[in-house]
Amino acid sequence: MLQGKTFLKEKESAWEDAGEGITRKITGHNSQMMMVKVKFEKGAIGFVHDHFHTQSSYVASGKFKITIDGQSEILEKGDTFFVQPNLKHGAECLEAGILIDVFSPVREDFL
Repeated sequence: MLQGKTFLKEKESAWEDAGEGITRKITGHNSQMMMVKVKFEKGAIGFVHDHFHTQSSYVASGKFKITIDGQSEILEKGDTFFVQPNLKHGAECLEAGILIDVFSPVREDFL
């Protein structure tokens, strides 16, 4: 897939459906780390879930209600959040936008 690529241009990869109102694009990965752009339509929900990966996310655009381990915050462009392994977390899109998610190790389930 994208493993081993040094440069990736936006127009060279396609968005894939990730659920109602959500699409994603893997922007690079190796066995230790993965970066993913996740595009949300207004009102789309990233349902509460957990995984063993460490996750760090950047709000590239839009406005989101992010819930981590039962605590919620409204985040906007330029804000970030960090999810420790196995914590329940989710997102509600309040204004259409994009999250940039980084996972360690790689999310094999996305490949």
